[in-house]
Amino acid sequence: MPFPRSGRAAQTLSAAAMSALLLASAMKHFRDPAFYRQVVPGYLCRDDDAPQGAAPSRPLALLSREEWIALSGLVELAAAVGILVPATRKVAATGTAVMFTAFLAGHVDALQRAYGPKGTRAQRKVHTVRLPLQAPLIAWAWSLRRPAGGARP
Repeated sequence: MPFPRSGRAAQTLSAAAMSALLLASAMKHFRDPAFYRQVVPGYLCRDDDAPQGAAPSRPLALLSREEWIALSGLVELAAAVGILVPATRKVAATGTAVMFTAFLAGHVDALQRAYGPKGTRAQRKVHTVRLPLQAPLIAWAWSLRRPAGGARP
């Protein structure tokens, strides 16, 4: 029996693959959070070492780096589940595309630091590859917004 080539089968397979990728990434956030440390921009991270009562120097710094990593892992887990369910796929895929777009800031920041005075050759390699990978991930997530028949929303 040949592989079904209907739009629905392709959409379901694509959604399952995206879900698996998101699930693997979410699990890695909790098993190996250090992998994500460099892509959380410092301006988002609370300075827990600042003296008590000192004025916050970073107004966007609501969470610690570890909390941002855990939160993004939970968001990826929710996206993985949402993309699997046809009834929530469009909303979850839209949110996932937005999430990947937001992650661009962290990847750009990490790349800038990798090429800065404290950056290493390994960091330059990793972040030079990681940043452009966001574009196909964004496009893939966005493509999952279409109904299974391939018709435009």
